[in-house]
Amino acid sequence: MTIVGCDLHTRKQQVAVLHADTGEVVEQELLHAGDAVEQFYRTLPRPVIVGIESTGYALWFHELMQHLGHTLLVGEAAKIRAMVVRKTKTDRRDAQHLLDLLKHDRFPAVWIPDPATRDLRALVTHRVRLVRIRTMVKNGLQAIALNRRLALGSKLWSQRGRAQLVALALPPHTAQRREDSLDLLAWLEAHIAGLDARIAAAAAAHPGARLLLTHPGVGALTALTTVLVLGPTARFPGSKHVVSYVGLAPAVSASADTCHLGQDHQAGQHAAPLGPRPSRSTGRPRRCRSAPGLPHADSSPGAPQGPRGRGPQAPRPPLHHGSRSD
Repeated sequence: MTIVGCDLHTRKQQVAVLHADTGEVVEQELLHAGDAVEQFYRTLPRPVIVGIESTGYALWFHELMQHLGHTLLVGEAAKIRAMVVRKTKTDRRDAQHLLDLLKHDRFPAVWIPDPATRDLRALVTHRVRLVRIRTMVKNGLQAIALNRRLALGSKLWSQRGRAQLVALALPPHTAQRREDSLDLLAWLEAHIAGLDARIAAAAAAHPGARLLLTHPGVGALTALTTVLVLGPTARFPGSKHVVSYVGLAPAVSASADTCHLGQDHQAGQHAAPLGPRPSRSTGRPRRCRSAPGLPHADSSPGAPQGPRGRGPQAPRPPLHHGSRSD
């Protein structure tokens, strides 16, 4: 068996290789230009286990390991860094640390979607981005209409509303912007409709998405996005872990006799790139009303608030000024 701790970067990687049969450890730096990386991993004695930190722009490395038949483990970067005792950080020590975690079975591996799931995620992400661009284009056209006293709201996108928008007398550059925006809007709507059809077909072909479609109000996009983000539900011990995974669990700050609920923490922001972002609590932190032994915050409209919304403010004693002798 061969165990590889790989500190992966954009243009190079530092590896620490352990040959289990001999106990020899080999360290090497590999540049990503050319085929040096593929040749190196191809010559390793099988079976091969490679461990890397979670990082972006590494799909090519995932595909290479799958093509060569090696086992690739991806670890949570924050936990891996927290396990480092020494504060000195270099690429060599990072690779050695990854190798040590793999060797002693302490590597904090995370779930990685398979290539088919990643490809479906790309489909949903592409639609989300086109919808955002369409929103920007529509907002620009609405601004042009409002500046000419054409306040139709959502009726601007009807056949009659668009005819009124086209009939507006505009300066040359603004008219060119209107024509280009309308052409772009038509292109976006056609492509988004095509993506909707592909998403509906993918949801109908996925067993988990078909099950979600049986719930009232759940469409193809919501169902497919849910199964693509969560993956196998068996990897979650309970529903609380699912809530934390998608970033819906509220942050809690408690110390001694004070406790505050802040904004929902973003455990991984896993669903943000794929679908609508969940609503998060905004404004002042909320007082933990259910904390045992803590007084309830006065929620009446006229109750004085402490600095930064830290619950009710204690009344200040009146100022007693000394009386004048005269």
